Amino acid sequence: MLIYLDLLFILNLWIDFLLLITTNIIVKTRINYKRTFFSSLVGAFSTFLFILDNDIILFLLKIIICFVMQLIMNGYKGIKTLIENVFYFYLLSIVLAGTLYLLNANDLSITNQYIILLLITPMVLFISKKEINKLNTYYKEVYEVIIIINNKKYLFNAFLDTGNNLYDQYKKRPISLIYNKKIKFDYKNGILVPIETANRKSILKCVKVDKLIVNNKEIKDAIVGLSDNKFKIQDINMILHKDIIGGLK
Repeated sequence: MLIYLDLLFILNLWIDFLLLITTNIIVKTRINYKRTFFSSLVGAFSTFLFILDNDIILFLLKIIICFVMQLIMNGYKGIKTLIENVFYFYLLSIVLAGTLYLLNANDLSITNQYIILLLITPMVLFISKKEINKLNTYYKEVYEVIIIINNKKYLFNAFLDTGNNLYDQYKKRPISLIYNKKIKFDYKNGILVPIETANRKSILKCVKVDKLIVNNKEIKDAIVGLSDNKFKIQDINMILHKDIIGGLK
């Protein structure tokens, strides 16, 4: 296959430039376009590493180049920040490479291949940025919660719902919702709380817990509402009230 090194260099310069900008958008770092360009140049010159036959050395050199590019782009702001930036940069690179591989442009002319790569790269990175931001937001709002009721311990994957405004009518305690068929409502010790949703009024069966522990901190005088239905969020079996987390800060 005929390779045009000048076009390959320009293409890699363009792709690295977009990768760096997208990475900085994800990590919420100010973009310096001059530094971004020089960083992209370093990445573009790595194109010529294909002459190496040793895959291990090639892989290690690419990792080192990623670190150098991030240092040029943003400077040194701590090892944790540097590793995070390299991680997102490399993740985006993998997603982009996989997408381009799926296009399978072998049957196209060289010129058409370059045109497709130039046009589709921004779209792939834009979509990747949105999905990564969604994932980051999701995991920032997920907590591991321990609930103890009648000396029995239950473990929940809880999602913090800022729209959860449920309070019991008697002591104004925030109500988190749980789904667990093993926890049964006891009319003798349970709490019936009238609630009003967008569609109707109903009664929510609630249980006062002995302990509710989030991030190794205990929430006192907590109650939870028993949901009859699973939540529509994957692997989530508890909806935390916003005031629960507010009490931890």
